[in-house]
Amino acid sequence: MNITELSAVSLSEGIRSRLFSCREVMIAFLDRIEAVNPKINAIVSLREREDLIAEADERDRELDQGMCRGWLHGVPMAVKDLAATKTIPTTLGSPIFRDFRPTENSIMVDRLVDAGAILIGKTNTPEFGLGSHTYNPVFGPTRNPYDPTKTAGGSSGGAAAALAARLIPVSDGSDMMGSLRNPAGYNNVIGFRPSYGRVPSGPAPEIFLDGMATDGPMGRSVRDVAMLLSVQAGYDARAPQSLDGNGSEFAGALDSSIKGSRIGWLGDLDGHLPFEEGVLELCHAALGIFDTMGAKVDPVSTGFDLESVWKAWVTLRHWRVAGRIGPLYDDPEKRKHLKPEAIWEVESAKALALEDIQAASAVRSAFHRAMLRLFEKHDFLILPSAQVFPFDVDLDWPKEIAGRTMDTYHRWMEVVVPVSLLGLPAISMPAGFSEDGLPMGIQIIGRPRADLKVLEIANAYERATHWLPHKPAIAE
Repeated sequence: MNITELSAVSLSEGIRSRLFSCREVMIAFLDRIEAVNPKINAIVSLREREDLIAEADERDRELDQGMCRGWLHGVPMAVKDLAATKTIPTTLGSPIFRDFRPTENSIMVDRLVDAGAILIGKTNTPEFGLGSHTYNPVFGPTRNPYDPTKTAGGSSGGAAAALAARLIPVSDGSDMMGSLRNPAGYNNVIGFRPSYGRVPSGPAPEIFLDGMATDGPMGRSVRDVAMLLSVQAGYDARAPQSLDGNGSEFAGALDSSIKGSRIGWLGDLDGHLPFEEGVLELCHAALGIFDTMGAKVDPVSTGFDLESVWKAWVTLRHWRVAGRIGPLYDDPEKRKHLKPEAIWEVESAKALALEDIQAASAVRSAFHRAMLRLFEKHDFLILPSAQVFPFDVDLDWPKEIAGRTMDTYHRWMEVVVPVSLLGLPAISMPAGFSEDGLPMGIQIIGRPRADLKVLEIANAYERATHWLPHKPAIAE
């Protein structure tokens, strides 16, 4: 039995039934990380081997005594290097925080540990999570397991690449602008951006004014993703915008027929978005899977001025990013360590007036109402997970798509903005491979707070497809 090939749920069941020990599991994954991680650079800040094995031994002793912490008992996990971990450096991909150790874990990290996970290290991310391409001056770039000359996407690129290469069984990620969805599509795994508030954020100095970024789960099966969400989700008073519940609804059966479901294909958003040749065609072909399951798929239009949506998004993103890293910009010694994209965000924010924020918020609200009208006639909406296939790992970001110049460092990922701006639940599922063997995904988007419904349709889609078992050669 190859332990690192097992799903997280199967791994958990094997540990609890004593089919194999937590020590055996830990050694299997550490051996694999030692052999494969240098080729892709997905896991960073890896803890000492002897310390991790000792922690696994302690989990085994707990099982001997009849104690099981939760379904993640003894499961190795590496959390994204944006998540606060007090025992492992949290660098945020920035040399400013190369040796930073927070005084407390994030709420999500504490929940993983309480459920029995063993934190082995972190997964690589772009500096401050800015950009859908994982590289930074602290650890360097993360490479795509399907082609190490290509990007793994981002900002949860380290997490997605580690999953695809079988370095970890399941992973967390975070998503402001596609950071759970883009890398999932680029690595032939699954990334779920839950409704805003489903997974509490913080503790943090500012807890009332976010609404655009969220943590979420990633995995190699929808079941694994749902089970991890059952741990991450649930109300916490320290996160006043977190939703009610304890996450247990996601630990149940996901079996549900999608026959008769109405699905809207948004495609290129009425020509608003450019796509690399082959992306739209591959994603459109994947829609046939839903037809075979009895769903009805139709092309749809938002009927909205999408350029105004983009401008509103950029304005609000400037505001939120500058709120986090503005103090670093204001310190000349720290500013020189910021990448150009971070400086651009802050300087653009400083040029904003209060009226600009209000106007962007008004567009956001109007777009929300337009999308609600779409959901009156459709149960789910679908978009590609990215506008280009994985690109050269040495490129900072795509400057042009289909002859159209990209005017910002993130415009090439505009396809993820509708979900992010409105806080809708969306899951990135594999859609197949390009002629060059590069993965691509689709976003299945649900109604506000319909997280469970999205997981159910994704589970049905997974059972009807064959892409997830297709491993990268690096994982053989």
